[in-house]
Amino acid sequence: MSEIEKKIDATEEVEKKVVKKAAVKKTAVKKAAVKKTPVKKVAAKKAEKEEVETKEVETKIEVKKGEVKVEEKKEKKEKKAETKVEAKVEAKEDKKIDGAENEANKITFADLGLSEKMLAKITAKGYKFPSAIQAWVIPLLLNGNKDIIGQAQTGTGKTAAFALPILERLDTNSRDIQTLVLAPTRELAIQVANEIKSFADSWVKVQLLYGGQNIRDELMGLKRNPQIVVGTPGRVIDHLTKRRTLKIENLKYFILDEADEMLNIGFKEEIEQIIEYTPKEKKVLLFSATMPRSIKDIVNKYIKDHDLVAIERKELTNSNIEQKCYKVNERDKFEALCRVIEVEFDFYGILFCRTKADVDNVAAKLMTRGYKVEGIHGDIDQKMREKTLARFKNGAIKILVATDVAARWIDVNNLTHVVNYSLPDNPETYTHRIWRTGRAGNKGEAISFVSRKDSRMLSWVERTIKSKIKVGTLPKVSDVIEFKKKRLKDQTKELLSDVSTLHYIDLAKDLLELSENPAEVLAAILKEGYGKEFSTTHYSDLKEESFGGDSREGGRERRGFTGVDGEKRLFVARGNLDGMNPGELIRFIEKSINGKMGDVGNIDIMREFSFINVKDTDADVILRHFKDENPRKPLIVEAKSKDGGGSRGGSSRGGSGGWYRGGSSRGGSGGWYRGGSSRGGSRSSSSSSSSRGGYKGNRS
Repeated sequence: MSEIEKKIDATEEVEKKVVKKAAVKKTAVKKAAVKKTPVKKVAAKKAEKEEVETKEVETKIEVKKGEVKVEEKKEKKEKKAETKVEAKVEAKEDKKIDGAENEANKITFADLGLSEKMLAKITAKGYKFPSAIQAWVIPLLLNGNKDIIGQAQTGTGKTAAFALPILERLDTNSRDIQTLVLAPTRELAIQVANEIKSFADSWVKVQLLYGGQNIRDELMGLKRNPQIVVGTPGRVIDHLTKRRTLKIENLKYFILDEADEMLNIGFKEEIEQIIEYTPKEKKVLLFSATMPRSIKDIVNKYIKDHDLVAIERKELTNSNIEQKCYKVNERDKFEALCRVIEVEFDFYGILFCRTKADVDNVAAKLMTRGYKVEGIHGDIDQKMREKTLARFKNGAIKILVATDVAARWIDVNNLTHVVNYSLPDNPETYTHRIWRTGRAGNKGEAISFVSRKDSRMLSWVERTIKSKIKVGTLPKVSDVIEFKKKRLKDQTKELLSDVSTLHYIDLAKDLLELSENPAEVLAAILKEGYGKEFSTTHYSDLKEESFGGDSREGGRERRGFTGVDGEKRLFVARGNLDGMNPGELIRFIEKSINGKMGDVGNIDIMREFSFINVKDTDADVILRHFKDENPRKPLIVEAKSKDGGGSRGGSSRGGSGGWYRGGSSRGGSGGWYRGGSSRGGSRSSSSSSSSRGGYKGNRS
């Protein structure tokens, strides 16, 4: 029984008692009137007075009862409104909020319970219909008391989903920090802060905290008592623990934005440390594009009673994006890239590399070829990165070479190409990359360069997107030369109509007088200007590979040595099952050796083991440390080229399949991966049984 119903029942009981009492008094009045004795008169007057009071009580009861009914009616009306919103939200998946033809059937921001003031700001920004994640999260955050976990792909409006209701519920009288938002990178932190400011009132103060920013500006901003702080985990930890300038003991909202990326970078310890500084009574919001095991561990440990909002990705591919891959030898990737770029009239795109070292290397080589290109990654100064992004957006730079983290939140609608110079570590990242082209109704092309070691990843991507990626044929040298000639002719035709070329007429006449044959003069000028670009001797021969996605050889080469000069490839007996990702692996090694590594090359995380390329000097330190720690079974050893036979330095009995040096591989828990005819057992130290054959070929 509801509170309203209880109130009504109690009121009716009081009413019955008063009415019964009033009836008794009426009877007494009548009897007194009949007898007309002095004593009875007094009693009659008293009864008459009580009758009047009874009528007043009855009137009050009726009024009170009416108020209860009004209250009940009002509550029912509110419930009806809530049901309406819920019904619309539930119907959103079928009606495709963002793409329904009939706008009357779409849920609007006005249906979500936001104030008129906030709705006006949303309208001023040109927004009318919320995305799916916004339609679910906003009502839950406005009206609910539970924590919220939101799963939706990047670019679906998660920032507005939490920013709008939090701005509505800010305490204007409090001088405490009420909201803390953690973001994995500087770029995303800046983007989130700007988005919040765009919806906030002028009195709301939002403070940014991230590495590379002037620390004095941050300290001044914190002294102004901001209501909202947005920052990267490292900088937030700095203010919490070292400087003690960030006070969050009265925090109301703690938000993890792009949580999967934060954990992938290796911020798990920082996140847990920050949580320890927050009060017990707070609302936690976690947003992530994916839900790996590491995210679930955070949820189980720190988030108890919560609402889960998981927006299913309807499409993993975009019909406006043409996907294509070129199968090439690893050493030929750069030449293949240049050929593909050369035969495009207007190439404008992002080129993804796996490591910072690859970004620097590829960008430098493209620059020497004369392309308008720059690279960005986490080690580049923040101001320089911002300038580079601005130049890329305005078209001054045509090719941006980037790591996934640095480029994840670049928002450019008219990209013609996305290039996977290196395939990513998982299919989700692949889809994040390619969705940057083919936007706003434009056509786009996603190109991947796949070497033999990438074949299994290519198969995984194809299974995930449920589509075969077309294998392209690289342009021939003759095709590239003909295309360059055609482009030169077209550009010359355009220049003939340019009046500014008239300034060169006199010089042109003088040059033509140098020979009786004008063609010879032009040929000399072309040779000076273009060198050997129109000669077949200028280009290297490329051998296109032919291999299956699940070939045994492909799997083995992935685990073999793929280093470059000055690098060593190391085998690490830790993998996905141990919670490893590229960030965690680097953190694990640096923590073990109590020092920092320089540039890191390729990293391959497998199911139960990993490979990492590091500089020779770093490799020596790492190998010596783990050898000293466990001489018989080092956790990290040097990977060996697949051309060699067996392991070195241990008691291996493997043949040509041996991939690494050192360590015992003859049974028990010491048998790490070797391939070939290994007799190694389980990697886990808790296992003592021998498993004949170990890991062979493709198993990962």
